[in-house]
Amino acid sequence: MADAIKVLLVDDHIVLAEGVQSLLSSVEGIEVIAMAHDGAHALTSIDELRPDVVLLDINLPDMDGMEVMEAIAERGYSCAVLALSMHEEEAFITGMMERGAKGYLLKNVSLEDLCDAIRTVHDGGTFYSKQVTQTLMDSIITRHRVPGKSDAPELSISDREKEVLQLIMQEHTTQEIAERLHISTNTVESHRRHLLEKLGARNSAGLVRIAMERGLVG
Repeated sequence: MADAIKVLLVDDHIVLAEGVQSLLSSVEGIEVIAMAHDGAHALTSIDELRPDVVLLDINLPDMDGMEVMEAIAERGYSCAVLALSMHEEEAFITGMMERGAKGYLLKNVSLEDLCDAIRTVHDGGTFYSKQVTQTLMDSIITRHRVPGKSDAPELSISDREKEVLQLIMQEHTTQEIAERLHISTNTVESHRRHLLEKLGARNSAGLVRIAMERGLVG
């Protein structure tokens, strides 16, 4: 049996942190090894306990989550960080992404998605809440408009294409996307081609990179 994924919870809201810990305690293969309620305690815990995954709030009493991310990078810790925040604004999302966060979850996340996110980033992937992906998509659409030409056609991405893009961002294969959305692999590939054309990317791996180059992150 594989070792459980070791998780550190970092949140200054003690009741919320204890609630998350209680929920995860019933999940096989995931173990909350400690909780920290400020940035300094978080960094000490990472150094001493070497968690696999850190669930990191952005609002902390002594430093914010972005400063904690910078300290993690400076010290060379190998843990994967998932932001767990009430903030769904683009600045917070891209700020954490820029600093190395492997995912971004809102605090209304379901237990199923939380567990999926923990497992995904532990395995080297990325994971974003649906609302977070929507925020990034809206920003892509806004930044893709031609300035000064009010009659220029706006980039139109269908709801289904948004769903496909979200799963691509989470590094799912064509077969996995087809199974999740109950569509054929040919349909998935058709949506992927449309997204590549609309966003000006050359391949699937470039979709997120192209979005960033257009101004989603610094």
